[in-house]
Amino acid sequence: MTAVGSPLATVQHLAGRTALITGGSRGIGAAVARRLARHGSGVAVTWTSSPAAADELVADINGGGGRAVAIRADNGDAGQVQAAVSRVVEEFGGLDVLVNNAGIGMFAATERLSLDDFDRMVAVNVRGVFAAVQAALRHMGPGSRIITTGSVFADRNPFPEMAVYGMTKAALAGLSRGWARELAPRGITVNVVQPGAVDTETNPAAGLAARTMLPATPVGRYGTADEIAGLIAYLASPEAAFITGSTINADGGFTT
Repeated sequence: MTAVGSPLATVQHLAGRTALITGGSRGIGAAVARRLARHGSGVAVTWTSSPAAADELVADINGGGGRAVAIRADNGDAGQVQAAVSRVVEEFGGLDVLVNNAGIGMFAATERLSLDDFDRMVAVNVRGVFAAVQAALRHMGPGSRIITTGSVFADRNPFPEMAVYGMTKAALAGLSRGWARELAPRGITVNVVQPGAVDTETNPAAGLAARTMLPATPVGRYGTADEIAGLIAYLASPEAAFITGSTINADGGFTT
């Protein structure tokens, strides 16, 4: 039983379900893991470069009465992504919610961006998502959820040197619309959340990007990882069963 005042003392919308959050050791991914755990889901997160953060996250969730595991897996390696899905199923006995959160950005003018950098961004941001979905579908039944973290830069790109990054995020929206129609008869919903400026370790509210993002964001501030996690948790819940094929901008009005 969850004690009153515990981090997990909340409505257990997702009790008995299991979620995998790729790139979930910090930032938005970690906030999603904590939020889904509070709603009763077992959670697994993948990580590539932050073992200490992953360990701390898992310890916090398990110490609060939840169940969590961390799995080292490079989203740019399809074999590692597939192995992570298999590990989740072995650990928890199934998989109900896949949150494709892992992503990278490498920014340079087109003539300076190497083909290796291009291939790496496509591998992590697009191919890895495809591999995760393909592997997860073998274990998903009616009521399952696929939610992908995209970016408002798929729709509006205010910076130079971000064309390829924006392209990879736009690809996620296209894939998800197709999957939504394909998987609807199986009772599986597929949606994309496109954050705008969100205060994280890699994009702090006091960083250089804020000079461009804040004046273009009507609410006048960066969002928080918890605000994005709340939206993703809703899409993972039974209440969101009629929402599929949607691309939802959580951007403080940036794309208006």
